[in-house]
Amino acid sequence: MREALFWGLVASSSLLIGGLVALRVSIDRLVLGLVMAFGAGVLLSAVAFELVEEAFAESGLLRDVALGLFAGCAVYSLGDMLIDRMGGESRKRIDGGEAEGSPLAIVLGIVLDGIPESAVIGLTVLEGGAVSVAMLVAVFLSNLPEAVAASSGLADAGWRRSRILQLWIGVMVVSGLAALAGYSLFDGASPSVVAFVLAFAGGAILTMLADTMMPEAFAHGGKLAGVMTTVGFATAFAVSAFE
Repeated sequence: MREALFWGLVASSSLLIGGLVALRVSIDRLVLGLVMAFGAGVLLSAVAFELVEEAFAESGLLRDVALGLFAGCAVYSLGDMLIDRMGGESRKRIDGGEAEGSPLAIVLGIVLDGIPESAVIGLTVLEGGAVSVAMLVAVFLSNLPEAVAASSGLADAGWRRSRILQLWIGVMVVSGLAALAGYSLFDGASPSVVAFVLAFAGGAILTMLADTMMPEAFAHGGKLAGVMTTVGFATAFAVSAFE
């Protein structure tokens, strides 16, 4: 159980690292867009090979996978819609658009984005007895561009540095607790339940990628965003293949 909490904190620590980098170094928006595209590719690979494929292998039932995918999509979409209405729709913009949003909604949105990934970290510890290196690397790497982009935007919007770093520390704690929950809540669960949860996380992450990360990556990275997404996908697949 402690191992799940530890690895959840490790995976989400890249949020704090990304925030520190963004606040100390001025990064061009083109670079931010390309880094975000790389992170999107990493997560796409994790969804395909560490979540959906693993979910099907767990129960062998396409029904469990399909139900999980669409449930994750629906729940994330609903939560995202509510947060958007509260003023958090610009939480991942890297052009200072966060100034238009509600700080509370922005924080809630970032937490919503990270919970499915973190819960899966804990679940992989439960299922395999050790954390999935591929999933850990995928979450860690994908968090970096998100944190850099969000921190740059929040700083442009007038947020104090201390406030931004407190945000990432808070999200780290929540992510660690989500990993712990992923371990403790599904201990002893049936293969169908585990498959559903894995696919649920996959559906939520896919929806998040299409709704926030990939549009922002293309808006600032242009045509090269496609190249970097492919590089990110290939990198994460290589880690998964040699795990």
